[in-house]
Amino acid sequence: MSSALLGLPAVDDTLAADVQERLTAVEDMLRTAVRSDHSLLTDASRHLAEAGGKRFRPMLVLLAAQFGDADAPGVVPSAVVVELTHLATLYHDDVMDEAVMRRGQVSANSRWDNTVAILTGDYLFARASDLLADLGPEAVRIQARTFARLVQGQIQETIGPSDGADPLQHYLDVVAGKTGSLIAASGRLGALLAGAAPAVVETLTSACEKIGIAFQLSDDILDVASESEESGKTPGTDLREGILTLPMLHVLRSSGSDDIRLRELLTSDLTDDARHAEALALLRAHPAMDRARADLHQWVDDARAELITLPDVPARAAFIALCDYVLTRTS
Repeated sequence: MSSALLGLPAVDDTLAADVQERLTAVEDMLRTAVRSDHSLLTDASRHLAEAGGKRFRPMLVLLAAQFGDADAPGVVPSAVVVELTHLATLYHDDVMDEAVMRRGQVSANSRWDNTVAILTGDYLFARASDLLADLGPEAVRIQARTFARLVQGQIQETIGPSDGADPLQHYLDVVAGKTGSLIAASGRLGALLAGAAPAVVETLTSACEKIGIAFQLSDDILDVASESEESGKTPGTDLREGILTLPMLHVLRSSGSDDIRLRELLTSDLTDDARHAEALALLRAHPAMDRARADLHQWVDDARAELITLPDVPARAAFIALCDYVLTRTS
């Protein structure tokens, strides 16, 4: 991991070089893992694997392994497992969302069709399971439970909150399942397979989940606050698509008379440019943005409080720098 990878400041040079070398090994193994005897399946599997991405989850596996034996034979394969799992979910997500683009390229469901995209995601899940078989039953169990949480989070998002449930808490539960669970598994697998102390494994698992949730919440804020596409997507995309995220849910919790117009807009069709622009302007100026930022800070502070209890090795400083990055990132 070079400091440039995620813009992390003051990362130990030796650690950066070591993790970057292992990321290269992850990339090599990933290219091998997505191959198939069937040319179409190989092409479809490579479609997202070679489209880029930060390899954030593999990086967390490798950083977590620094708290044990980073050279342990299961570390790099487990980093490949979490990336394969992440990629597989993207194929399925794009089908469910009817997405046209992914990582700057035409999505697999658009380039081929939904059937090919679904089967490609299934294939990547299978390839991840094949690698896991050599990592022992506990690694298989972690993956299975993570997969269950990923599906549960997606189901929760699909059906929405039940009658009487708090929509904001429901949203946080969805984020924990869809995003936090795999990031938590990344920290857990890296530490576990490196032979880190049990307390360290548990701390990294918990802190990584909080970091994962914070990443999604920062995305929510960026989608509203960003004035350009520097954040990686067009500002107000969630608004236009009718996706209720953290700032919007704070608005909808309000009963103030000053919020009537914004609440009305947030529960209506915002594909019209004028209505979308009005909603975005009102939301940017609303105190809900400050409440969302306070929520983000709380998740990051909680993660940092756990991380500071870890052994004082360079990887701890890198994890803490990652917390700062979540608060300040723009893309």
